[in-house]
Amino acid sequence: MTKYIFVAGGVMSGVGKGITTASIGRILKSKGFKVQIMKIDPYVNVDAGTMNPIEHGEVFVTDDGTECDQDLGNYERFLEQDLSTDNYLTTGRVYQAVIQRERNLEYQGKCVEVVPHIPEEVINRIKLLEKKTKADIVLVEIGGTVGEYQNLLFLEAARMMKLKNPKGLVFVLVSYLPTPQNLGEMKTKPTQYAVRSLNMAGIQPDIIVARGSSALDAPRKRKLSIFCSVDEKDIISAPDVKSIYEVPLNYEQDDLGNRILKKLGLKAKVNTLGDWEKLVFNINNPKKEVTIGIVGKYFKTGGFTLMDSYISVLEAIKHSAFFFQAKPNIIWFDSESYEANPANLKELKEVDGVIVPGGFGSRGVEGKILAIEYCRKNKIPYFGLCLGMQLAVVEFARNVCGIKNANSTEFSSTCQGVIDLMPEQRQLMKDSHFGATMRLGAYQCQLKPSTLAKKAYGAEVISERHRHRYELNNDFRSQLEAKGLVVAGTNPERNLVEIVELKVGEHPFFLGTQFHPEFKSRPLNPHPLFKEFIKACLK
Repeated sequence: MTKYIFVAGGVMSGVGKGITTASIGRILKSKGFKVQIMKIDPYVNVDAGTMNPIEHGEVFVTDDGTECDQDLGNYERFLEQDLSTDNYLTTGRVYQAVIQRERNLEYQGKCVEVVPHIPEEVINRIKLLEKKTKADIVLVEIGGTVGEYQNLLFLEAARMMKLKNPKGLVFVLVSYLPTPQNLGEMKTKPTQYAVRSLNMAGIQPDIIVARGSSALDAPRKRKLSIFCSVDEKDIISAPDVKSIYEVPLNYEQDDLGNRILKKLGLKAKVNTLGDWEKLVFNINNPKKEVTIGIVGKYFKTGGFTLMDSYISVLEAIKHSAFFFQAKPNIIWFDSESYEANPANLKELKEVDGVIVPGGFGSRGVEGKILAIEYCRKNKIPYFGLCLGMQLAVVEFARNVCGIKNANSTEFSSTCQGVIDLMPEQRQLMKDSHFGATMRLGAYQCQLKPSTLAKKAYGAEVISERHRHRYELNNDFRSQLEAKGLVVAGTNPERNLVEIVELKVGEHPFFLGTQFHPEFKSRPLNPHPLFKEFIKACLK
């Protein structure tokens, strides 16, 4: 029978539930089990596609085109396996499904109620994932924090499953233990309250993962054990680490994997974390450094800098840097500052390479174009992702082809639209159909011989994930190519431009992709384009 692990969070958001869930998945996979992970988000949104990245973090995209929470990116990276729409659930999806069933008379005239029908639908989705994937163990991360109203129904679903299968389900609480600076002592009381809140939902945690700025000591373990009714051996220390990829190894120091397996009545078949240990060794023992500048606009919120908006880009940079045993340094550049004062562009010379990632809307766009021009003229390795490719085309059209009014029609209705809305998107935009209507998911790309892209991939045809409405306008393609812009990759079904670059030898690295290669990078298998980019930066 399939076993289940539910992961919930206590005290505060951002405590590390996603990394904990992914790490447990990696540990159990290394012990020979077939693992699947589901993320449940307590949002009424049907998916993450309409959420602001500053508020919610990056929108991750799967091969089948699901716009989902960034945690699925961590799951894919840690498990090294592709996930799908079945691995993602939101409050909106659950209610949408239940209401549709009611409209179709599938409840046979019964009064449809929040309880039990909503939790039953959640259970149905979990069982569907289990059935489709034939997983040995399914991990379910419940978004939000214990004690919030929003995730109570998901906890109720977990309680109902535990009632039917008491020996086949484990609850893990990831909770924060603060160390107030003026006290200098790690405090357990917030976690005690989190456990009590979980108890009020009818759930007793089997394992507590104790997050904190430092390792959990013996007195704090004893106190949590007494007041939370959890064996001391099942209270796992989870201090802050330099790299998230250290987390599985840290957990194994407390024997977390075997503690979980014992509770599920299972035994490890193998133990194969050797490749992960080698990865962490490379991370902690770099032989050189590489500094990458990211020119964006989704990282400022008040006086704070958010990294979650570009988390897959950051991790892809790290994967390739680790491959070359280099320490990656990331510098954030605000594109709007270049619009206000172009003299600030000289700061780009401080870095070894520049990335302009994806984005929407006109804010900061002209500053990004100035940064791209600076990188092209000053031979600074440049990598454009989605919008970063489109703006590289705009810059080239303006400054090399002489099309002074070149732009994307996303930003100007009176421009020479070298980047234009895809035909099928026009009616969708007119009718305000925005959710899940972009060009989403994996599409094939045919690579051109003797190009940087072809050299990096070493393949004729590749598949990459997309999330966009605008494309390079093929009406301008011959004009751009005549001036030296190389179309290195196209979609064979529709002849859409997927990769552009400068001629080999003209620039150390100048390449843009319409797709998002960062979504397919893995710590043990870095993305080929990011590897080629970091290689050029190291030179």
